[in-house]
Amino acid sequence: MANNNNNRKLVPEAQGALDKMKYEIASQVGVNLKQGYNGDLAARDAGKVGGNITRRLIQMAESQLAGK
Repeated sequence: MANNNNNRKLVPEAQGALDKMKYEIASQVGVNLKQGYNGDLAARDAGKVGGNITRRLIQMAESQLAGK
């Protein structure tokens, strides 16, 4: 199987904003993220953060598409 790196950023300039959003959301849902390695983070907590990031990005895209 080919080693396809699907983790590359389509818009590298957005990395800073995405990182800021990640830490903001983690704080809001009560997940203690630290800079760097977070391998000790429970899957449930990582899912809370990732799910909320996805939800917010979809809301932003829908608002943009609706012209708001």
